[in-house]
Amino acid sequence: MKKVLIATVKPFAPAAITKMKKLLDEAGYDLQILEKYPDKQALIDAVKNVDALIVRSDKVDKEVLDQAPNLKIVVRAGAGYDNIDLDAATKNNVVVMNTPGQNANAVAELVLGMMVMMARNKYNGKPGTELKAKTLGIHAYGNVGKNVARIAKGFDMNVVAHDPYVSSEIVERDGIKDYENVEDMYADAQYVSLHIPATKQTIKSINYDLLKRMPENAVLINTARKEIIDEDGLLKIMEERPDFKYISDIAPDKKDEFESRFADRIFFTPKKMGAQTAEANINAGVAAVKQIVNFFENNDLTYKLN
Repeated sequence: MKKVLIATVKPFAPAAITKMKKLLDEAGYDLQILEKYPDKQALIDAVKNVDALIVRSDKVDKEVLDQAPNLKIVVRAGAGYDNIDLDAATKNNVVVMNTPGQNANAVAELVLGMMVMMARNKYNGKPGTELKAKTLGIHAYGNVGKNVARIAKGFDMNVVAHDPYVSSEIVERDGIKDYENVEDMYADAQYVSLHIPATKQTIKSINYDLLKRMPENAVLINTARKEIIDEDGLLKIMEERPDFKYISDIAPDKKDEFESRFADRIFFTPKKMGAQTAEANINAGVAAVKQIVNFFENNDLTYKLN
């Protein structure tokens, strides 16, 4: 009997666990659950005899993988997977997958919700602005970016995008102007929503030189990763431009400095909340289980990352 461990410091919703367990029972797999565990050692102890592992933002590094001799697959229930050491997984013959698209609508709704809040000055009673007819640039047109575009069109925004890995044909088929040059998009977009992963190429790529191109009353929205922001450059642009605003689902390392200097022009959620909806929680968990069963039963490697 295959043993599947769900290891989450931030647990799945009970409804998600119920559906995940039902699917595993039907497949004849044994479910083990480790929630709100106190430290890394607890995770190491729990993975020693399991065949599959499902995590959320939990760190799965070489030390964890080296102590899991039976482990064949790790699924990150969500899109981002920088919490999993892909090289170490490959060396240990462990397949790593994510569940792209399952959280996309939840993140997109948060993007537009934060945009409305900032356009209305965080509801402080003072006159704000409308999103209608404003230009929104989407930096990376993947699952989340597509959903942001769909919702933004409902606000009658002018939506544009830049993604070197998505063809212009796909972007323009959705009625969105595609920018080949990222600098040009930033120069034309009052709002820019970030959906790029944290890689060697993208870390600190959202920098002063790029942000200074944004037009008057610029608003930068980050529901991706904090590492992609050059925080010194962002602080510099906010100091130089009292019209510049920053809203994020990931508090920056220099959170205290941002809040002490620019409190009325920034907003950070208390914790990463993009995928924190009941629907997204269930969707990602169920998708993770289905991918594990399909991997073992059908050798399905559709979402393999390494």
